[in-house]
Amino acid sequence: MMRSTTVPLARPAASRVNRWLAHRLAKPLAGLLCCLPGAWLVWAALANALGANPAEALIRSLGDWSLRFLVLVLLVTPLRVAAGWPALARLRRMLGLFTFAYTCLHLLAYAWFDMGFVPTDIAADIAKRPFILVGFLAWVLLLTLALTSFNRAIRWLGAARWQGLHRAVYAVAVLAVLHFFWMRSGKNDFAEVAVYAALLGALLGWRIWRRLAHTAGSGRSSRN
Repeated sequence: MMRSTTVPLARPAASRVNRWLAHRLAKPLAGLLCCLPGAWLVWAALANALGANPAEALIRSLGDWSLRFLVLVLLVTPLRVAAGWPALARLRRMLGLFTFAYTCLHLLAYAWFDMGFVPTDIAADIAKRPFILVGFLAWVLLLTLALTSFNRAIRWLGAARWQGLHRAVYAVAVLAVLHFFWMRSGKNDFAEVAVYAALLGALLGWRIWRRLAHTAGSGRSSRN
């Protein structure tokens, strides 16, 4: 009885969400929502509402939002598959570019407020402090993904090589969580780090499980 009533109810709900995601206004609205954290931080900086150490608050807040957007990017495929929202894929590239934008702002704030835009000091700090090095490596990988996120790059690389390259987003996520962990280790505050590590572990586990299931299914098909 439950089966005959729940499934038909679930499908129309998924279909309604998918129709909304496919609407021409969905992407601009999502882009506007993605801009709100940055707009709030600008307002807070101008209104002197970032606390006793505004520079540190701005750097850390931009880093936090970079990590949150990265999690959203990684959530797109699991939600698209599990919830039956294929139109969600329309937002993945835009979310990826916003992740890169917030990471660039995070790096820019660090270079400006912590290092005074002195290249030699920045290079020395990257070499001296492991968590800065790991964060910089994550940014370099994100730069590579951002530069190859356009249709021309997909045609130039070929679909298979492009997909292989963009799996590096999981390496970015590992480096970002490690950067966050080392940064918080100075204050012995790991609560948020544990949340992001758990989310990343679940997303990686889901992708590995899906790949293994696909491989097993392909093996059965070839034997038949």
